[in-house]
Amino acid sequence: MKTLTLQPGKPIGYGAIPTQGGVNFSIFSKDATKVSLCFFESPTSPEPYAKLDLDPVQNKSGDVWHALVPEAAAGDLYLYRIDGPHEPERGLRFDYSRYLLDPCAKCYSEGSVYKAFSESSTRGLDAMYIKGRDPMKAHLFPKCVVIDDAEFDWEGDRPLNLPLEKSVIYEVHLKGFTASPSSGVQNPGTYLGFSQKIDYLKELGVTAVEFLPIQEFDENENGNTNPKNGERLTNYWGYSTIGFFAPKNTYAADRSPGGPVREFKQLVKELHKAGIEVILDVVYNHTSEGNERGYTFEFKGIQNDQYYILPPDKQYYMNYSGCGNTFNCNHPNTMNFIMDSLRYWVQEMHVDGFRFDLASILCRDQWGQVAGFPPLTNMISVDPILANTKIIAEPWDAGGGYHVGYFPGGRWSEWNDRYRDDIRRFVRGDEFTSTAAATRVAGSSDLYFHNGKKPAASINYITCHDGFTMNDLVSYNGKRNDENGEGNRDGSDNNNSYNHGFEGDCTNAKIEGLRKQQIKNFIALLMISQGVPMLLGGDELRRSQNGNNNAYCQDNETSWYDWSFAQKNKEIFDFTRRMIAVRKSHPTFVRKDFFGESEAEKKRGVDIVWYDFDGRIPDWSKLNRFLGGVIYGRDFDNDFYIAANTDTHDMNIILPTPEGGKVWARVVDTSFPAGEEVAEAGQEEVLRVQNRYVIPANSFVMLMAVRK
Repeated sequence: MKTLTLQPGKPIGYGAIPTQGGVNFSIFSKDATKVSLCFFESPTSPEPYAKLDLDPVQNKSGDVWHALVPEAAAGDLYLYRIDGPHEPERGLRFDYSRYLLDPCAKCYSEGSVYKAFSESSTRGLDAMYIKGRDPMKAHLFPKCVVIDDAEFDWEGDRPLNLPLEKSVIYEVHLKGFTASPSSGVQNPGTYLGFSQKIDYLKELGVTAVEFLPIQEFDENENGNTNPKNGERLTNYWGYSTIGFFAPKNTYAADRSPGGPVREFKQLVKELHKAGIEVILDVVYNHTSEGNERGYTFEFKGIQNDQYYILPPDKQYYMNYSGCGNTFNCNHPNTMNFIMDSLRYWVQEMHVDGFRFDLASILCRDQWGQVAGFPPLTNMISVDPILANTKIIAEPWDAGGGYHVGYFPGGRWSEWNDRYRDDIRRFVRGDEFTSTAAATRVAGSSDLYFHNGKKPAASINYITCHDGFTMNDLVSYNGKRNDENGEGNRDGSDNNNSYNHGFEGDCTNAKIEGLRKQQIKNFIALLMISQGVPMLLGGDELRRSQNGNNNAYCQDNETSWYDWSFAQKNKEIFDFTRRMIAVRKSHPTFVRKDFFGESEAEKKRGVDIVWYDFDGRIPDWSKLNRFLGGVIYGRDFDNDFYIAANTDTHDMNIILPTPEGGKVWARVVDTSFPAGEEVAEAGQEEVLRVQNRYVIPANSFVMLMAVRK
C-alpha cells in the first residue's frame, strides 16, 4: 500500500484527473463542512487504507473541494465521505457515516450499492440511519476508479457525423444482443462480445446502434421476484443511472480497474470502422437514489437541495420521472454537470449522439414547471462540442409533460409516438386510418413543419424496447407480464396489436403466413417513410418476449436474442436487409425538406400525389383501408408508386400513368413468396399490364418508373 500525501490541488475539472504531478481530485459541495478522500486497496476492501481529510482553507475554492495526491495514479480506487447539516426539512442530507461515489468518476469497480445496503438492513433506509456513526463496511460497495483517457490509442478514429436523414437506427440492448449461448461469441453479454457481431449489423445495413443505457447502473435495485419460479428479478434495461461518466462495469469482459473504459472505447472504434455510429440512451431525468425513503450514496450526500427538484417541504422529492425523484436539470450546477457528462462521452469516448430518456424533464425548471425556453435543452442544441452529434428526445415524462412536435431547443429530433400508433392502427386494418397513415409516411409535417423543423426531426418507429416486439405485436392481443412480479399491472394496455386469430405462438400455417406478411408491411412502410427509421433490435429475426411488453426486469431468455432465429426466420432478415438497401439507394425516401416546402419544388410542381384505389384523388373523409400515391424523384431519383391494402379483401387498383414515357416496374410486393418480395437493384420486373394492379389483402406494393 502506498503512503499518500495531500497537496492543495486545483478546482478545475470535476472528478479524478491524472496530471504530471499526480491525480487532481475535485468535487462540488456548497454546504459541506468536511470532506474526506478514502483510498482502497482492492474492489472488495472493507476499509480504506488511507483517509485524507481536505483542509477547508487549502483544499477549497468557493464551493469546490479539491486536492492533489502526488502518489495517486490511474487504476487507484477511491470514495468520498462528506459531512454537513443533516436537516431534511431544509433539503440537506449530509451524513459522514456514508461512503459516497464521485458522480464524475469515469469508471467503477465491481460491486453493488444495493447489496452493500441490504447487508446492513438496520441502516438501509434514511430514517434508520444514525448520523455520525462509523461507516458501514465497504467490501460490497463499488469503488471509483482513476482513469487516464490518454492511455487509449484511438488510431485516428473520429465520430462519423453521418447526416441524420440518411440514418437507419438499430435500438439494441448491449448485453442481451449476445448474452444467450446461441450467440456463439467468446464473451457473451459484453462489449467485446458485441464487437464479434458487428459483421451481422453491417450485413443488415443499419447505420447506427442506439444502446439502451450503458452508463453505470446497479441491476440489483429491483426487489421483485418472478412469481412463477421465485427468482430475483433485476433492472435489466438500466434506466436508473449511478455513473454518468462511466461505462457499465458488468458489460465488460475485462472488469479490472479501467477495463470497462478500454473495452467500450474499442467497441466504438470497431463500430466506426464498419461505418456504424454509436448513440447512447442516457437518463438525466432522475437518479437511482430514489425518494426520501431511498438510499444515500451520491448526490443526496453531496448537495441534495441542488441536484434534485424538491417541493416546499424539502424533506420530500418531486417525482416527474415515476422513479422516486427528479433531477434538477436546469439548476446551473446540475446543468453544468450534465453538459460535462455529454461532452466527455463525445470527446473521450467518441460517441455520435444521444437519445434522452423522458426528455420533457429536461424542460422543467427548479420548481418543476415546464419552461418555455429551457436553458438545458437550448444549451445542448447550441453547444460547440456537441455541434455534430445527434440529439434525440423521448419528448414526454411521467408528470404529464408531452412535447411531440414541439420539443424546445432548436435542432432536436424526437421519438414520434404518433407515427407508431397511426401506422400500427392502419396496418391492423382499423377503419378510416388512411389519412393519418399518409401524414406519417409523408414525414409528419403536421407535427414539425410549423416550427421550422425538417422531416429528420421525426424518429419513426413501430416498436421499441418499451412495448411489444414486432413479432409479439402481430401475435398477441394483450400483454403477458405476469413474470414481472407486478400482477400484470405494469406495461401499457394500449398496444394497437392483433394476434390474427390465435394468441401467442401458433403452428397454423395460414396465421403464421399472415403474421410474417404483416411484419413485412410494417418494415416496408417504416423504410419508405420520410423521417428517420428506428428498428427495434431483433425484429428482423422475429425476436419474441412471449407477450411481455415491459421486459425491463427480464435479464434472461425472455429478452435475450435467440440466434437460432437467424436461420429460422432468415426470410424476415433478408426482407429487412433489402428494404434498408432500397431506402439507402434512393434519395426520394430521405428528403431533407417536407413535400412542397423547398423553393425548387414550388417551381417544378408537387412531389407527392395521393390516389384512391380507383385512380382518383382521394376523398380523405371516406378513404378507408387503402393508401396509394406517387412520390416524384424529379431530377434526382426515380418516381415511385406506393400502395398499401389493409383490408381483408384483394383490390384491383387503377395505376396512374408514369411521366416522361416511362413504365412501372415492381420493386416490392409483400404478398410474394419468401425471397421474391423485394427485387434486387437493376432486376425490377416491368409490369405486363401498366394501368392496373391486383394488390392482395394485407399487403404493400411499391413500383418504380423506369425507361422501357
